[in-house]
Amino acid sequence: MLKLEKVCAGYGDLKILFDIDLSVNEGEVVALVGSNGAGKTTILRTISGEVKIQSGSISWFGNDLASKHAYSRAEMGIAHIPQGRGILSNLSITDNLILGSYTKRTKSKRQELLKMVFDTFPILKERQNYLAGTLSGGQQQMLAIGRAMMMEPQLLILDEPSLGLAPIVVDEVFHILKKMKENGSSMLIIEQNLVKALQIADRGYVLETGKVVMADNSAELLANPDIRKAYLGI
Repeated sequence: MLKLEKVCAGYGDLKILFDIDLSVNEGEVVALVGSNGAGKTTILRTISGEVKIQSGSISWFGNDLASKHAYSRAEMGIAHIPQGRGILSNLSITDNLILGSYTKRTKSKRQELLKMVFDTFPILKERQNYLAGTLSGGQQQMLAIGRAMMMEPQLLILDEPSLGLAPIVVDEVFHILKKMKENGSSMLIIEQNLVKALQIADRGYVLETGKVVMADNSAELLANPDIRKAYLGI
């Protein structure tokens, strides 16, 4: 579905990514693992079109993606939930969700998609007319996921979905992501909680200073002594 080959990218003269090879198949969940500053967020921003590649290629179902504008990538079915969630605090929960269904292919399904989101997140239905800024951190993360669901994405990319959340809320968020995976959703996830990320993912890539240094299935990465020592301290 998604394939990056020898991708180099960065900000101005500052190169962050070096020859990144990465892929996501349909129905697959892939985790990106690495320390702060490794380039994980830049990979997601490159896929969604916020950062232009300097060399290499990105393909979407075999077609060139690098030449497409960010809004075109959303139209094509790539939904990006950034770190910090990006909700619009001064709009209602319903209005935030409706903004997620602006693409041509989802406008006609807006009410159907809204019902699906409210069925998935009853708390959002209960508070649908409240301002989004009145929600707790965990509820805001649910709203961000719900807004992405309104796009009916073929690929959902998430940047640190558990950041700043209480452990019990993290469990709830990952329970929802697991259900989405079971329903066939494809995801690319950056997550500070290595165990949570690899428990839901099929495969993972380990980044260091802008380079992929390891790629394997999740079970092998979780069992790898170098990974356990570097990211779990054991």
